[in-house]
Amino acid sequence: MRRRFVFFLLLMGFTASLAACGGESAPSDPVDVVQSWSQAVNASDNEAAAKLFAPNAVVIQGGQRTLLAGEPEALAFNSALPCGAKLVDTSVSGDQVTASFTLTRRPDHMCDGTGESATTVFTVTDGKITLWHELPSSSADAQTA
Repeated sequence: MRRRFVFFLLLMGFTASLAACGGESAPSDPVDVVQSWSQAVNASDNEAAAKLFAPNAVVIQGGQRTLLAGEPEALAFNSALPCGAKLVDTSVSGDQVTASFTLTRRPDHMCDGTGESATTVFTVTDGKITLWHELPSSSADAQTA
């Protein structure tokens, strides 16, 4: 009888540990969300990158504002990014992360900006990106000046 009870306890403990490890939880810290997004884009895992965006997230890039109504639009946005990006530095103010990147090649994409710098401001609310705002690069400012 004691043997069955010990087996039952071991089985319950094993089941509980499996349940706790069952799914990888999404990051909630704003910097962790930005790092996860960058890693997903670098791996061309557009689905994982899209899942980090909240419904109705706003993207501002090249002076254009786009609303990502849901996951299909977030998937299309992430799929269209030509470059990967090595995260170089972050600064945080509340839920807002300003991230500096060095652009890299990414699988199955043509990146003509490899090695250039890029800065993006992310607003992260409840573990989801609600704003992705690419700031103008200083090299682009210098070329237009």
